[in-house]
Amino acid sequence: MTYAQWLQDFEIEAERREQREDPHWARGARLHPDVAKSIQRFQVGEAGDGANLIAKAGSGDYLAAVKLFVAEEQNHARMLAELLAAAGVPTIGAHWSDTVFVRLRRALGLRLELMVLLIAEVVALRYYRALRDGGGDPLLTEVAARILADEERHVPFHCHRLRGEFPKAVRALVLGTWRVLLLGVTITVALDHGRALRQLGVGRREFAVDVLAAFDAALARL
Repeated sequence: MTYAQWLQDFEIEAERREQREDPHWARGARLHPDVAKSIQRFQVGEAGDGANLIAKAGSGDYLAAVKLFVAEEQNHARMLAELLAAAGVPTIGAHWSDTVFVRLRRALGLRLELMVLLIAEVVALRYYRALRDGGGDPLLTEVAARILADEERHVPFHCHRLRGEFPKAVRALVLGTWRVLLLGVTITVALDHGRALRQLGVGRREFAVDVLAAFDAALARL
């Protein structure tokens, strides 16, 4: 796909989202306390304004697509906040894991920021699948399914931008370092959200193995 095609994809999705009714928040939700605490932390991570990424995105179709990508992420944060409210759970203002991630991304250029962002996206793929399949609450299942569908489009979008960015002479070193960073992030998430994952029927080891497999699939696109 070209960036013009990606832009069209995001525009179509934005129009579809505007025409689609929101989940029925008034029906409420029942969330296990460990799951609710985990969602609070992910909601913080989805709530960024994306200004730093947008500033690095240049111009033209890619910039326009990035802006729509950021809008989708902000919509995820909104839906997670609504889900928590439906369960009578407040949002939180910050979490240390998001603070570290944001500071790392902002210190880097576009290429390295996208590498860090792609790690977050493949982790999110497995996390929202766990929420969708193991949450046991209709509203949670619907919200997680909507977010997961977006994340499944985001990974190839970022891979497209990174394709061809790594010269053959340093590719092995870059990919090896990238994989080490991914492993560290995955272990951290598995430990930090381990109780929630267990409530969702996913063990820490299973979660980590699945994230690594998703990352390998993403690398194959490069």
